[in-house]
Amino acid sequence: MENEINELIGLYNITAEDKVLQKEILNKYQELKKTFDQQELKIFLSGKYDSRNAVLSIYSGAGGTEAQDWAEMLLRMYLKYAEKENLKAKVLEVTAGLQAGIKNATLTISAAYAYGYLKKETGVHRLVRLSPFNADNLRHTSFALVEVLPQFDDLQELEIDQSDLKIDTYKASGPGGQYVNKTESAVRITHLPTKITVACQAERLQGDNKKKALKLLYSKLHQHLQKQRQKEKEQIKGKQISAEWGSQIRSYVLHPYQMVKDHRTNVQTSLAQEVLNGDLSQFIEAEVKSLN
Repeated sequence: MENEINELIGLYNITAEDKVLQKEILNKYQELKKTFDQQELKIFLSGKYDSRNAVLSIYSGAGGTEAQDWAEMLLRMYLKYAEKENLKAKVLEVTAGLQAGIKNATLTISAAYAYGYLKKETGVHRLVRLSPFNADNLRHTSFALVEVLPQFDDLQELEIDQSDLKIDTYKASGPGGQYVNKTESAVRITHLPTKITVACQAERLQGDNKKKALKLLYSKLHQHLQKQRQKEKEQIKGKQISAEWGSQIRSYVLHPYQMVKDHRTNVQTSLAQEVLNGDLSQFIEAEVKSLN
């Protein structure tokens, strides 16, 4: 593919007199370059679970309404990103904030290599802006945590006893209806041994919500299992485990200037509003290619 791209560049350079042919060569070049870039990214997606769908969760940080509004902005950003990239996104559950925004949300993003593309979005996202909730319009810094997991239909390496599951049904209500079905039966499942709780209120039928909640539970349990194994390794090595909230990966600044900067790859742009509207490709592609 690289050889063919170079040949097209050479042909373009020697056909300056034939504008029609040059246009055909340019179209072919652009088409091949796009395919090449997509295939090149997949070279980096060789992780065990990279080809799976992704489960993306957003949690507001300390700071009440400000942080909850920021969490909802992130939810909208990822939904817009999925829309731009033709990925299938489905919000499973949203917990609304008291005054505005959301406390947390969970969505699935379904596509080949969705987890591989998005897994490095995990971490703390920081927003700096003039507060829309403060009468003096003061500058405010808000934090939210993003967590990305691979989706599992089951978890064969961990046997789940049905008696360990507490299943509650409820009517989803309140704000958040723009993202989920808020009038039908929702399902909450608690895995009693680990206290892990998941919920789904996306579907009309209670049975469908239960199936999706179970898939989410498998992903959470897989993460729990991986953390337990990592903790055992760290204890053997005598190393301290860093806190999850200690890893700020990206800053979004809306005041006194506009900038979004990734602190791992140093990719940055002044087009902050475009990023918040889902233009994340340059950050995600740089993260995928990063060896960190």
